[in-house]
Amino acid sequence: MDPICHTMVGAALASTGLERKTRFGRATLIIGANLADVDVFSYAWGETAALEFRRGLTHGIPALVVLPFLLAGAMTGIGRLSRRERGAAAAAADFKWLLTLSAISVVSHPMLDFLNVYGVRWLMPFDGTWFYGDILYIVDPWMWAILGCALIAALWWRNRDASGVFARPARIGLLVALTYVLAMAVGESVSRRVVEASLTDAELPRLMIAPVPIDPFRRTVVIDGEKDYRLGVVNLLPRPYFRLDARRIPKGESASARLAAATGDGRTFLRWARFPFFEVDESKDDPAVYIIDARYTLDREAVFGSIRIPLPDRVSEREPASSDPSRTAGHDLRARSAAGDSL
Repeated sequence: MDPICHTMVGAALASTGLERKTRFGRATLIIGANLADVDVFSYAWGETAALEFRRGLTHGIPALVVLPFLLAGAMTGIGRLSRRERGAAAAAADFKWLLTLSAISVVSHPMLDFLNVYGVRWLMPFDGTWFYGDILYIVDPWMWAILGCALIAALWWRNRDASGVFARPARIGLLVALTYVLAMAVGESVSRRVVEASLTDAELPRLMIAPVPIDPFRRTVVIDGEKDYRLGVVNLLPRPYFRLDARRIPKGESASARLAAATGDGRTFLRWARFPFFEVDESKDDPAVYIIDARYTLDREAVFGSIRIPLPDRVSEREPASSDPSRTAGHDLRARSAAGDSL
């Protein structure tokens, strides 16, 4: 999810009354809700390097054990420095509660990130397998609205010194947000059944049923065929209906594609991509191969979801040892995605 949603979740958790458990409670919950995104600094080494690192090491289960201790320790240290400057009259920070709040907020981050099509690598650094929830759009305005209303209501009660009730809006808001997530999960499940029922193949292909911005009753569909991808749309209202697009998106496997897949940038992109296909630019002056992830775009010039791999002027037609560009990149896309494409 986006940083605004993560921050709102941390603030809502604080407003339930958890912030009162210890000094720096609110700050700990908000920082912890965003802490896993420290991997955003990987963009300093370029977008391709960021794809290799993002939602991996800092989002995996081992990080969920380590990060709360680091955050609680840092907040405890800040508390001691503050008391040294302000004197014994300043309230002390309770390490046990700081650790508890850190754990709650840190865990909330990858759980939310799992809900969208980008996914999370839960097992990093031991295993780079991606897991996808496909439930919420990465920037979900309904989550903003639910949590934003809850926080405004909590602040309104707080300003009126209604200490006995100010926490209720935040608790209700988090409950409504959870209900919304569950409803979206049901929508994904219903959409998947509708799509699978319309397919006549003996063996069901790999699917992505993805949420769209704003409209919770609509899903986009990517169907992974043997040599191409098919696209479609599911509308849940007035009754579930699947419409399959007539277009077929060729995967574009070729000698040039295999050369691009074997490059460092190609391997990195393919480890991240979920539905990759190749387009060859045969320009004599600047030949290149574009690797595009149909999960996000079909446009090779897109800002996100596409990468350009320059090729030598004369592309060797000698076949590499593996004829599958995804295996050349160091992984089998179908095997990798079997566990990650469902809840």
